[in-house]
Amino acid sequence: MRLDDEPESQNIEDRRGRRVSRGGIVGGGIGTIAVVLIALFFGVDPSILLQGVEETNVPQTSSPQTQGRGGEDEMRQFVARVLGSTERTWTEIFQAGGRTYEKPTLVLFSDAVESACGFAQAASGPFYCGPDHKVYIDLSFYRDLRERFQAPGDFAQAYVIAHEVGHHVQNLLGIMNKVQASQSRATKQQANALSVQLELQADCLAGIWANYAHRERNILEQGDIEEGLNAAAQIGDDRMQKRAGGYVVPEGFTHGSAEQRVQWFRRGIESGDLKQCDTFARGPLS
Repeated sequence: MRLDDEPESQNIEDRRGRRVSRGGIVGGGIGTIAVVLIALFFGVDPSILLQGVEETNVPQTSSPQTQGRGGEDEMRQFVARVLGSTERTWTEIFQAGGRTYEKPTLVLFSDAVESACGFAQAASGPFYCGPDHKVYIDLSFYRDLRERFQAPGDFAQAYVIAHEVGHHVQNLLGIMNKVQASQSRATKQQANALSVQLELQADCLAGIWANYAHRERNILEQGDIEEGLNAAAQIGDDRMQKRAGGYVVPEGFTHGSAEQRVQWFRRGIESGDLKQCDTFARGPLS
């Protein structure tokens, strides 16, 4: 990626190195809940995705910092530039639509963090919390993305941030609140289906950012799109479930299959058209 012309966002909150005591949002701990481990990778507000979760014992990945602070500071600069690029892009898109874009804050943490959505561990992956308008990420996740999920590359890493910012866009547009309201009245299977639609739309919105930023500022290099599509595929629910338990349970999907995630991310990248990101077209939110 070519990010030298992208300004670093000033909306970075660095909490790395702070000790955090466990809060009280999940009795058994996020790291021991298989469905949440699947759901929160590239996830959304845990208050949405934790509804009706059943506990099971799965090994928790460790989250020590694997790079020296110098390497981590390079990654901090990288995510700050990616976030700055999304701010620039969505500010212009919102302005074109007569709206004002409220910039989110990106929180860097190590091992565990307390958010307005509750306590979370690094093993849960990056997530967006709607109530405080913040994206949370432990930079050690990028090691997992590269090694555990076989999705290396800087654009794959940028996709992580862009997807979470996509959830922020959904929050600003009121989509997230509508999904929550619908889920509160739905069966578990229906709630999961709504979560899939929400996540696939965030993938499409990540693609919109990539399309716009490349068209305006030429940020993509050869191979970048393939890196991003591979990342989208590797964290599809079917592949995540197979890694966790060896088999696939489609009715338990909360983010979409590898094929679906690639399809919607590609749609956003290729079209650059927000109207193409209507994953809820099959049924209205009420």
